[in-house]
Amino acid sequence: MPTKPKCSVCGKPVDPATRPFCSKRCRDVDLHRWLSGRYAIPGVESAEDSDETPPLAPRD
Repeated sequence: MPTKPKCSVCGKPVDPATRPFCSKRCRDVDLHRWLSGRYAIPGVESAEDSDETPPLAPRD
């Protein structure tokens, strides 16, 4: 028997109208966590992502 999905914020059973959350409140809590930077996807900044321009190489 498959288990019922649970809200990732509070653990209550998921409501189909607000899936994958149990309520609008939990959906908004999750959105706020993303917007405030609490959730982050780790990554490595490459030279292409940098805002700084690299120094020019001297010409011969």
